[in-house]
Amino acid sequence: MSLDPAYLAYPRRRLGYDHDLYDWSNIHARPPVRWPGGRPVAVWPCIVAEFFPLTPSDRPFRAPGHMQTPFPDYRHYTARDYGNRIGIHRLLDALGARGIRGSVAMNVAVAERCPALLDAVSAGGHELVAYARTMNDGIDSSLAAEEEEAIIADTRRRWQALGRAPSGWRSVARSQSWRTADLLLAHGFSWMADWPNDELPYRFRNGIINLPLNHELSDRQIILVAQASAEGWAEQIADAAEWLAAEAARQGSGRLLPLELTPYVLGLPYRIGALEALIDRLLARGDCWFAPGGTIVAEWERQQPSPPA
Repeated sequence: MSLDPAYLAYPRRRLGYDHDLYDWSNIHARPPVRWPGGRPVAVWPCIVAEFFPLTPSDRPFRAPGHMQTPFPDYRHYTARDYGNRIGIHRLLDALGARGIRGSVAMNVAVAERCPALLDAVSAGGHELVAYARTMNDGIDSSLAAEEEEAIIADTRRRWQALGRAPSGWRSVARSQSWRTADLLLAHGFSWMADWPNDELPYRFRNGIINLPLNHELSDRQIILVAQASAEGWAEQIADAAEWLAAEAARQGSGRLLPLELTPYVLGLPYRIGALEALIDRLLARGDCWFAPGGTIVAEWERQQPSPPA
């Protein structure tokens, strides 16, 4: 039985990509990027502060890390809540003790429920990144346009009610629809962290900038999914830093190393030491520039040709 010819007809298929959101670009052929101090690797610490409702939503999908066992799943719920009660403060302390500022991608429900946590993030000089309302706010192209816009618009409104206006956005599970980039721009976001397909920021055709937050480097992926130890995770990140620095030296252009840090994973007392040792190791290299996501985006943008009007 042969396939219906329409099966192979895809209107977005073209050279390089199957979409027109941004142009094909080989990292080796772009103008060089120079990070401050001539350091080749920009290290982006990004803590995720997540609120998993006790009842998960499976529409359009259940977010990774969500409740697993029959309702009420107190075991997983309280394990996640441990991250926002205890673990995140250990991560903030690890950065603060070393004079490092990073980003905190936060569900706005966490900020509303835990004002002391929001104060701690601000006191450390860390940047807030909007991360939807809760971990039930998944987005994909099966979601109605008005539902997706409601997620983004309501997230913005609730942050403004708290006196904050994050410029960066991260989607639940890094999932978007074809509309997301335009909706983010329309609601006041200038950059996002959903597309992990690069090691430098890049610009979409509509003007929004993507800062790649590679899930393969996240503590949750390496420790919980791949079942590595915290020390194994740290060794892999250190290997990545060494490789990126050498590649940047060969090609004469900087690279990005994102550190996605999950409070209920690395914030546990038997894992936090691995993070502290890793940060000390990266600092001792002398070639890593630690900065919040928005600062990295601004430095990259400063060095780029002006986008077309």
